[in-house]
Amino acid sequence: MKIFRAILTLSAAFASAVLIPSARAEQKSGGESLPNIAVTEQLIQKYLSAELSFQRGDKFAAYSTMMSLARSLRDPRLARRALEFAVSGSISGEALKAARLWREIAPQSEEATQSLVGLSISSGRLDEAKTVMAQQLAASPPAALPNTIAVLQRQLARVQDRSRAYALLRELLEPYADVLDARLTLAQAAMVAGDRAAALSDARAALAKHPSSELAALVLAQIIEDRAESIQSLVNFLQKNPKSREVRLAYARTLIEQNKVDEAKAQFAQLLTHHPDDRTTLYALGLMAAQAGEMREAESYLSKYIQTLGDQPDRERDSTQALLVLAQIAEDKEDTAAALKWLEKIEPDNQGSYISATLRRAMLLAKLKDPEAARALLQQAEVRNDDDRAKLIVGEAQLLRDAGRLDEALRLVADTLELNKNSIDLLYEHAMLAERAKQFDLMERELRKLIQIAPDNQHAYNALGYSLADRNVRLQDAFELISKANQLAPNDPYILDSLGWVEFRLGRLEQALKTLQRAYEIKADAEIAAHLGEVMWTMGRQDEAKKLWRSANDKDPKNETLRTTLQRLQIKL
Repeated sequence: MKIFRAILTLSAAFASAVLIPSARAEQKSGGESLPNIAVTEQLIQKYLSAELSFQRGDKFAAYSTMMSLARSLRDPRLARRALEFAVSGSISGEALKAARLWREIAPQSEEATQSLVGLSISSGRLDEAKTVMAQQLAASPPAALPNTIAVLQRQLARVQDRSRAYALLRELLEPYADVLDARLTLAQAAMVAGDRAAALSDARAALAKHPSSELAALVLAQIIEDRAESIQSLVNFLQKNPKSREVRLAYARTLIEQNKVDEAKAQFAQLLTHHPDDRTTLYALGLMAAQAGEMREAESYLSKYIQTLGDQPDRERDSTQALLVLAQIAEDKEDTAAALKWLEKIEPDNQGSYISATLRRAMLLAKLKDPEAARALLQQAEVRNDDDRAKLIVGEAQLLRDAGRLDEALRLVADTLELNKNSIDLLYEHAMLAERAKQFDLMERELRKLIQIAPDNQHAYNALGYSLADRNVRLQDAFELISKANQLAPNDPYILDSLGWVEFRLGRLEQALKTLQRAYEIKADAEIAAHLGEVMWTMGRQDEAKKLWRSANDKDPKNETLRTTLQRLQIKL
């Protein structure tokens, strides 16, 4: 009974809101003229009867009563409510009647019109839909016509018979063929219908009528099937419209796809003359310069790109990529303060880049002899999951390790593993720290557990195999482990280095030489050079070995493996 009273109270309130007139004779709501209604007890009872029927599940009775009210009072709100009842009750034929009445009462209402068109289409009454759509087009002022056309296109996309929908759209839009949006809509619809010839005809007609339209040029280029002809159409447009931004961007991107980087850069540079603060252009030129090793240009373009952003995010492209490149440029120039400045701009919203940037910031702070600030940065960073937290713990452990605090590093990782026992990052780091502490049983135990959790993790097989080979123990086990890693990642230079090293330990000098040479061809790394040189030295090719070691030492004089190899063999370069 209480529930019934609550429904009655709410319905009465709703009825009052709908039916009680204002002081004005007529109001407008969403394009609807609202009548002045004399509210009587009989009227309220009839309205409440409809609402209560709906509440009880008798939706046809609710619809019938509300339709009766809407017809007699000519109130669009009541027609709309009748439509809601019919749709809710899946009374499709009656819903169409309600929509017709709603639009009849409120012909200027966009919502009523869309409802009628949608229901006409869904019930297969395309002729009725066409009539209403034609009226919509005729009533649209020129400024609103593009939006009306777009709405019609979306509505007709719901028609099951694609060819019928296309024919209907063409029939509706032909009277507006001189309107750019109408002609381009027909071109795109023709492509969807599989009529490329009609699409080309429409697109060319649009461009002929609107020769400076970038949209027409882009649609035409998209429709032209022959790649060279499509590109030439962009070139032709640019010759007549040299300041065009969108078409020149499209042309530049096409050149990049064809690997014509220099030509693409020329197009972007020309864009910059007309649009000096264009973010897309600055970003593209900056990244292309970085990829080409032109770091001064990259820094200039990317720093200006970041400057144009101000405090606003770039919703079209990933600005973190630019910040990471700028930070790397600063690092290469040994400008640690500048590198930190760029990295600080990377927000936690981009969690992957944020974690990487935070780790780099910590490394740079440690480089500035401030390891505690580096640790504090990692401890205070915003993290959203256990995997990211594990990465930061690994970073902190490496800071402790590099500071000579190996026991603290081991303890930190071990404690964190208690909370996240199956973390691949933590297990791997714990194993590497254990190896450095010469706790080889612990190292192997952690790597074996990692392999059990992630049997396709090539790094675990490689690390365990290399450790055995480097200590010259259980060489056959080492060979099998590294071979498995090589099977999982066949062209990884570091795994090939491990494979060559265990082959050397097994006395297979010729095979070791070939494997290490292949590894060094892929990546000219100082550690690989140390191993390759030792194989050469053992095979009596001392001059080649020394030449290789000198080259590696020039590039990386602090490499630990190279230094210990030269010391062990008592070689002076």
